[in-house]
Amino acid sequence: MKVHIEIDCTPQEARDFMGLPDVAKANDIYIDTMSKAMKGVTDPEQLGDIAKQLAPMGQFGLKMFQNFIEGSLAAGGSAAKGKSKD
Repeated sequence: MKVHIEIDCTPQEARDFMGLPDVAKANDIYIDTMSKAMKGVTDPEQLGDIAKQLAPMGQFGLKMFQNFIEGSLAAGGSAAKGKSKD
């Protein structure tokens, strides 16, 4: 049996309902910082260097996240194989 529920709300209403913080001010600061950092970038190598500096935990963080996603997909796939249809 499948049940579909559609909720029509704004992003702010969804954050309030789920108890998540409003990050609009932090996002504005991040966008402003990124805009300032991007000024004067003339080649892709400079852009790559900036991205490495700003990314949390750099390449290690990206690899860790990728492993997490792959592990979740593998676990979900094996769990789905174990289910039988009624």
